[in-house]
This record gives sequence, structure tokens and C-alpha cells, in this order.
Amino acid sequence: MSLPSLRLKSNADRRLRSGHLWLYSNEIDTKLSPLSDFKAGDQVIVETASGKPMGVAVMSPQTLVCARIVSRETEHRFDKSLLVHRLNIALSLRERLFTAPFYRLVHGEGDLLPGLEVDRFGDIVVVQITAACMEPHKDIILEALLQVCKPTGVLWRNDANTRDAEGLERYLEVAYGEVPEWVQLVENDLVYVAPLMQKKALGWHFDQRFNRLQAAVYCTDKRVLSVYSDVGSWAIPAALAGATEVLCADASAQALDALEQNAQLNDIGETLLCAEGDVLETLQALKADEERFDVIIVDPPAFIKRKKDVKTGETGYRKLYEHCIRLLSRDGILICSSRSPFFTEESMHSTLLAAARHLDRNIQILEQSGQSADHPMHPAIPETRHLKYTVCRILPNS
Repeated sequence: MSLPSLRLKSNADRRLRSGHLWLYSNEIDTKLSPLSDFKAGDQVIVETASGKPMGVAVMSPQTLVCARIVSRETEHRFDKSLLVHRLNIALSLRERLFTAPFYRLVHGEGDLLPGLEVDRFGDIVVVQITAACMEPHKDIILEALLQVCKPTGVLWRNDANTRDAEGLERYLEVAYGEVPEWVQLVENDLVYVAPLMQKKALGWHFDQRFNRLQAAVYCTDKRVLSVYSDVGSWAIPAALAGATEVLCADASAQALDALEQNAQLNDIGETLLCAEGDVLETLQALKADEERFDVIIVDPPAFIKRKKDVKTGETGYRKLYEHCIRLLSRDGILICSSRSPFFTEESMHSTLLAAARHLDRNIQILEQSGQSADHPMHPAIPETRHLKYTVCRILPNS
């Protein structure tokens, strides 16, 4: 059966020709291709204004990004065969990178599977669908994952608030087999447990694995503060690197309980301490007690999830950075990460500079990095570079 056409306006094909995968609703010739004729998940042949085919896309007609390219070849439809092919390509990269099956297997557009994220925890696969165009294809996604990965359990982790903008309901559902409440994983030769069923996240951020390893280098013989410590993914490498003390600040009692369990799994003694409560209030209390740290690692949740939140989000980051800088020793190291897609590396650096200068401190940028290689970026789509990581040295003004 032939697919219907999605006709573009004149000159609206330039981004697609440059490699981009998204089509915006204002780029569609709605007289020839009324968006109301399509429903989420429908496949179409994308055509230039002159009628030249450009590939196959899947539709999300009710959203701003109304379609996403899944194949540049019009004879290759989005079916199980194509999914298996893409999954095998994705798997070959991860198996080249890692000896153990703990990684992000599919990173959306970076793996040419837009709107789909898959994390692998050994025999357990966790799937998140982030675009309406992928939701109707759940059955073949599951079938392809079972064929390629042969997992014992598959979890639909579709409870992120980003689904709201796509008109999708939130849910958490076991799709296949058995999925435990907690899963054990290995990263950088360390063993952790992480929650799968209790929190609105994939349970672990594999994108930071190499940054966590490098951050630990700064922690030997130092007093360290881990801000938004979660289950200890930063604190435990720091402690094992020889930190004299690591204080972990997080609002989640459940996360800190898991952190203590992870400390036991890795034979860490009394080096780790926990401070439960609102993070900013904890930082203020530490300042009031005149506490000082040699290294502060801050890995907050995304403050800027939409473009309209940029101004308030940047204000939030600056406030957080100022609180941390006040707690640093005279020659301290501040390690910052951000997953906000609209908080660029340049914005991070300018915000750090503004925070340091407001407190009459000098700042040196020592390192900058991004996500690990199992989160490949699509060079035409800046949004696929979601993680920014910066190491700073904070010095007195004199």
C-alpha cells in the first residue's frame, strides 16, 4: 500500500537537506496536505514543494514538530524490520564501547530513532517514548527489542512530564516479563543499585559515566560536597578516590537510603555523610555554620525545559552557583552539570562567571565535556546535545 504525501512549502526542505529530522507544522502546505487528515503514528512520504520525495516520516499532527523523518529511502517503511536494523546498528556501537550491558541503547534522533530512548540494565530494558508519533508503534518496538536484546523484562517508563506537550498520558507499565523494583548495575567497575519503578526517571543517568570518573581525580585528600547527590553516582567515586569526607545533599530520603546501600556495596566506610532536605536550604545552613569544601559537585535536574523558561532558569542556576561558591575554600573546585536543553555551554559559562564576579571571585575553566558516547549527538539537531559539564577553579580576587 502506498503512503500518503506530506507536501512542504517552498524552501521548507532546506533543513531536511542539511540532515535535520524534524518537520514543523508551519512548514507544511496544508492546502495540499491538511494536518487534520493525519493521526499520530501515521507514515507519510515527505515531498518538496515541487513534489520530489525526501523520505518517510511518522506523524504527530497535533504538535509543533508535526513529523519526524525515519528513513531517507521511500521504500523503507517504519516497521519491525527497520527497527531491528537500527537497533542492531545501535547495539554494535555500545558493544564496541562497553564490556558489560549497562548503557543507553537508543538515544532518539542520535540513533535515527526519533522520540525513542532505551536504557539497558543487563537483562532489563527500560523504554521511554517522548513523541506522539512513536506511541502507536509500541508493539513493533517491543517485538524488535525482544528480538535484538532478548531481555527478561521490559519496562515502559512513560511517566515524564515532557509527554504532556505531546498530548500523551503518563504511565509506568511492565511490557514484558518481570521487572524488579530495583536493579543492580556496573559502571566504571563499581556496583550500584538504582530504582526503576519508584521515581520519574529512567533510574540512572548513563550519560555521566566518564565525567564521574574524571571528577573523582579532583577529590583525593579533599573535603567534597555532592549537591543533588541522588543515589551516590558522584559521591562514591569521589570517596574511593581518597576524599577525606563526602557530604551528600539531596531532598529525597529514598535516594539517600539507596546511596547508603551503594556505599556498602563498594566497601566505603565512614567517609560518606548525608544531608536530607531542600538543597538550597541545606547550602544556606552549611554557610551559616561556616562550613568549607575543597570540591563541590553539583548535578541538578533540568531547570530549563522550555524556551520560555530560559530567563527564570538561568536565574536559578546563578543562585545555585553562588550558594556553592560561598562554600568553597580559597582554591576550590566547582564541578557543574546541566541537562537543560536550552541552557547552552556558553550560557553556563557566562552564568558561572556572573556568579563568581558577584562574589568577587576569579574563575578558571579547567575542563568542559558532554554526554558519554552511548548518547550520540545528531550534528544537525542541537537538542541532542543535552548534557553540559564544566570543571572550574574558583580563586580569591587578590
